Amino acid sequence: MTYTPFKTYYPYVSPFDPCPPIYKKTYSTPPNLYIPFQGYQSEQFTSPKEALYKGTLWVCLYDPYPHRRDDA
Repeated sequence: MTYTPFKTYYPYVSPFDPCPPIYKKTYSTPPNLYIPFQGYQSEQFTSPKEALYKGTLWVCLYDPYPHRRDDA
């Protein structure tokens, strides 16, 4: 399995549901789910300011927050 930041699934849509149907739902998966262990030589961000801005010291654990919701 490869890392993909977003997964999609298609829920059951009942014909008796009074709400408008949502045919496709999306959720995010963090990168730490796909890293079994962190090695000694893991790449780090160059400055502490950049690491604080990104929320992690290690590049492999950085996962940008999406700016818009994908309703497609």
